[in-house]
Amino acid sequence: MNVLYFDCMSGISGNMAIGALLELCDDQKWFYESMQALPLTHCTINISKEMRNGISGTYFDVRVDEAIPQPERHLSDIYTIIEESQIPDHAKMLAKAIFYRVAKAEAKVHNTTFENVHFHEVGAADSIIDIIGVALLINYLHPDAIYSSVVNDGYGFVECAHGIIPVPVPATSEIFASSDVIMRQIDINTELVTPTGAAIIAQLADSYGPMPAMKINKIGWGIGTKQLKIPNVLKVTLGEMAQHPDEVIIMESNVDDCTGEMLGFVMEKMMNEGARDVFFTPIFMKKNRPAYRITVVTDEEHMKRMEELLFINTTTIGFRYRKEKRHVLNREIVDVKLPEGVVKGKKVDFEQESYIYPEYESLKSLSEETRIPLKELYKRFQREV
Repeated sequence: MNVLYFDCMSGISGNMAIGALLELCDDQKWFYESMQALPLTHCTINISKEMRNGISGTYFDVRVDEAIPQPERHLSDIYTIIEESQIPDHAKMLAKAIFYRVAKAEAKVHNTTFENVHFHEVGAADSIIDIIGVALLINYLHPDAIYSSVVNDGYGFVECAHGIIPVPVPATSEIFASSDVIMRQIDINTELVTPTGAAIIAQLADSYGPMPAMKINKIGWGIGTKQLKIPNVLKVTLGEMAQHPDEVIIMESNVDDCTGEMLGFVMEKMMNEGARDVFFTPIFMKKNRPAYRITVVTDEEHMKRMEELLFINTTTIGFRYRKEKRHVLNREIVDVKLPEGVVKGKKVDFEQESYIYPEYESLKSLSEETRIPLKELYKRFQREV
């Protein structure tokens, strides 16, 4: 399971994210060519090596010709730029999702709709390039999961197009408030997290906390613009997180107002999208209401999707979850020949013994083809093994 871990010790910005992710790529030429092909004019891209407090990393810089005014852009204008870019569809979707977070936050701050938000710093060419660049690199690296540290920001005030504003800046605060980001302020008197950086980590990270146990394959260092008393760098680790087949996530929720059709539908969706098992237990809830306990057995990497399916497709408003250990016997799928055809079976080994159990779907298909009752085929299968 390949994962990325963002260590936001000095916050995060768009150019820091690109710098760190670029160092994880074996080849950077394709990236530079893709960015040069963006439908943006009067700006140039510079990629260089720089140092911050003795740490070497990649500094990604977009220089805009200040003599030529940049157009004021709305979200629809930025979406058009993204659609016209020659990047993969998944990268386009990710870039739009990141910009949507920024637009939503700006709309809240300025008391308008996100369609009518006028982008200033965030809508400038450098931020458009930053967000598209991050989306392109994530698409290239294609991690199975992305995690982040607690995101550090500074304190005090900074100057922007609207005057002097507090840190964290309002747009960043609103992005954090509408996401699962865990942040804190540290003793640095300036802005460490830009709205672009906030939207990027809010969109990408699955969870926030210490780096999980993993085999580290590569580390990327993205350099920030400011000179600080701490290293102004973003560290992104690419690694392989150990799989633990003896551990599963158990998710449970009690519902007393969910129809059988809803329950059947969500079970099918979950089983098709990563659940190891889903089952329902009849229970009685408060006021003696008959109800069901929904139990989902899944891997940690699929838990977020299971949560989405649970909330979207049932009436539950919450669930419990825990990690449990399990013991699993070695097994393999084998073909068992019957006179009527081949049936797939599950061969299970325990100590010095082996057992073969028929796979239901395979037995069912043969029963439908031959019109032999399922229980009769089961008996014949048992005789053959």
